[in-house]
Amino acid sequence: MNEVVGRDDLLLLTLDTLRYDVAIELAASGRLPNLAAHLPGGTWEKRHAPGSFTYASHQAMFAGFLPTPAQPGPHPRLFAARFAGSETTTDGTYVFDAPNLVSALADRGYRTVCVGGVGFFNKRGALGDVLPGLFQESHWEPEFSVASPTSFEAQVACAEKVVAELPQQQKLFLFLNASALHQPNWFHLPGATRETGDSRRTHAAALEYIDRHVGRLFSAMSSRRRCFAVVCSDHGTAYGDDGYSGHRLGHESVWTVPYSHFFLEPSA
Repeated sequence: MNEVVGRDDLLLLTLDTLRYDVAIELAASGRLPNLAAHLPGGTWEKRHAPGSFTYASHQAMFAGFLPTPAQPGPHPRLFAARFAGSETTTDGTYVFDAPNLVSALADRGYRTVCVGGVGFFNKRGALGDVLPGLFQESHWEPEFSVASPTSFEAQVACAEKVVAELPQQQKLFLFLNASALHQPNWFHLPGATRETGDSRRTHAAALEYIDRHVGRLFSAMSSRRRCFAVVCSDHGTAYGDDGYSGHRLGHESVWTVPYSHFFLEPSA
């Protein structure tokens, strides 16, 4: 990562609330053609989330604690704050002295941009300002929210505009929190209604919706130079699993998340 940082643009795409089992099933059945084309081996890596809900998990990720491989470690990290005695900081880790990765990248000359999604990024009140406030530039509109059936399209359009307006030489760290998977998501499945509610099936339909538009985001982020992309869930969510519903709780459906990182090569 010490070669990547300072050379390539960076993308962190969090698919908020995405369950690992749903992500794996859809990739295996060919229902995620645009995402699977970039996933190493065409599938997701199984990892454990650093938090059980959006705020906690993103605070950890912005400090360098991305989801952890779901097998015994230690596991070297891509990014880490300088910390004496760290067993997950290796020669390949990008080590920073700033309080978080976002500030560290700004110090290296990156333009840091947040395209928010769920309520913790809406800048409506003090709490909704905390995470976007880490960035030099942040965007949120009601069209990006969990209540919008076209949220991801609107977020991608915003990201495309950000990229188009940057000087060619300016490096970019873009963070996008996709809200489409978060409840409510019933409107992504044809035939579902507010009364029938959300389910694993509507959750899966929301992921297919994201896949239909994610190619635009990848194209924009690789339009100027190579981009290193991290695509993952921040936590899962329960749909009646063992009697549990939602997240911010300690269930396998919440702690187990899909993860991948890869390069997006610039188009010829």
